[in-house]
Amino acid sequence: MVKVFMNSVEAEIFELEECLRQADLAPDPSFFQKYFDDGLVLMADGDICSHSPKAYIVDRHKPGRALQFDRVEIADLKIMEQGSTVVVTGFSSYQGPSGNFSINFMRIWVKKPEGWKVVAGAITHLDEARAVESSRRVTAEISLH
Repeated sequence: MVKVFMNSVEAEIFELEECLRQADLAPDPSFFQKYFDDGLVLMADGDICSHSPKAYIVDRHKPGRALQFDRVEIADLKIMEQGSTVVVTGFSSYQGPSGNFSINFMRIWVKKPEGWKVVAGAITHLDEARAVESSRRVTAEISLH
């Protein structure tokens, strides 16, 4: 995918989002340990996750505990800088041996003294009726094959 950036912050966040996709594929819990804030607030399908979402996400990316994905596609990625805060929105589709699913997502990155951290996020799982086919989206694709 060719991406034109308005500034260096957008380029930096784009690269972090790329690393996040790779961490989903690998799976690699160290990315989430490093870049997700200890106080992460997460909303999934309209419910606020109340029990340490960071610990749960890190645990779910450990080998043997993680879902395995053969492919992760990201589309409609938007990066909106607001000073030391960046809002990222997009659409992800996941394909793997356990099945396929799609989500809309939003992540809020904040520049802290130790670097960029995801402090909040929201995901909405999409059913087939609400998901738009990837052929109708501008898509960045990562494949293990």
